[in-house]
Amino acid sequence: MTKVNRKIHVIGINSYKFEDLSFKLQNLFLETENIAVPNSYYEDIKSWSKNGLLKKKSFFSSKSNNELVNWLRSQKTDVILISRGDPLWFGIGRILLENFSKNELCFYPSNTCIQLAFSKLKIPWQDTVNVSIHGRDSTKLVEALKARPLSLSIITDSNNESLKLIKENLSELNLIDFYDFWLCEEIGFDKESIRKLNLKESLPSDISSLNIVVLTKTNKNYTNDNLSLFGISDHVFKTFDDRPNLFTKREVRVQILADLELPAKGVIWDIGAGCGSIGLEALKLRPNLDLFCIDKRIGSKSLILENSKRLNVKPKFVFEEDINNTLNNEKFSSLKKPNRLVIGGCDKKTKIKIINTLAKVMNTGEIVIIPIIDIQTIKELKEELEKKNFKTNLNLIQTYKNLSIAEGMRLEPNNPVFLLKGKK
Repeated sequence: MTKVNRKIHVIGINSYKFEDLSFKLQNLFLETENIAVPNSYYEDIKSWSKNGLLKKKSFFSSKSNNELVNWLRSQKTDVILISRGDPLWFGIGRILLENFSKNELCFYPSNTCIQLAFSKLKIPWQDTVNVSIHGRDSTKLVEALKARPLSLSIITDSNNESLKLIKENLSELNLIDFYDFWLCEEIGFDKESIRKLNLKESLPSDISSLNIVVLTKTNKNYTNDNLSLFGISDHVFKTFDDRPNLFTKREVRVQILADLELPAKGVIWDIGAGCGSIGLEALKLRPNLDLFCIDKRIGSKSLILENSKRLNVKPKFVFEEDINNTLNNEKFSSLKKPNRLVIGGCDKKTKIKIINTLAKVMNTGEIVIIPIIDIQTIKELKEELEKKNFKTNLNLIQTYKNLSIAEGMRLEPNNPVFLLKGKK
């Protein structure tokens, strides 16, 4: 392989002003003849050569494609390639490393547009999830949104279509009210603008093509004024910050509540309650029920109590402890036995123990529901219920959401859940 002596200097910028470069980079620009510049700001950078520079400049208008790669290969002396922000962060750096040796490349990053945006918003960004849909499909965006991070930055394409796509994805995933939507335009440049958009309204018509989006979790105060009677949206429920999807989703929750055939009065136990979504919505539907929520995760009690305020309901008891301890504790004998029982979030051995302890004391017509994701446990649990004189049936709940993509729409599957129902 022929040794290449010339260098490709990849300079990231945050403004179109020559004087904003460091002295080292200013001198590099003065000394270098051949310079590649993205065509979107070609004229701005070309104007730097009008300031009495001694050395003649040859500018190449770059589209970050094979034409640029071929041009760079054809150069026999050092060249400069102007980029934005950090070329190795969702930038031209990856393509260059695929086509040139590391010895040929020198990178000079500046602040990324995301870093600048968070500095303007005055929000820490060390835990932010970063996604680019600039020249890419939106698969990574959908995955990131489904994980519901506290903050999410999105590098958009240079048109409003990507903003429409983000808005549609947020709506389709019921996250419109979960995030504040910050539109950041021309960050670091003279016409810099940051505005918070209301996604329930139309997008503005005066959006710069040079934009990014920052989503931050809203601090909205929830009230129960506008809640659905049945099938409450997932975003209403506060969940664990590190496990935001650890709760029963709306589509499955609706079916569980229907299968419970909730009575006007009685006692419902929600075991492995998580954030309380099933039991609390049952209580909203039937406010005269006594609800017992049990979950062993640290912090579950405060979550359930917060969500009970959001739904304006009040559980009878909330136990933050292992159900095995609850059943073995002497206080168990003083608790009311369930008329409706939901068993989730524990292993097969514990589920069987619950059935043997609680289901056997339930009366004719009373109901047990067990959501199951592990198909291997179904047979044993079904047989255990039948031994206690429960008539059982099993349903597989598999639902899909439509999600907008650049090419139109696709159907995104939710995790399948088996619902084992026993009615005595």
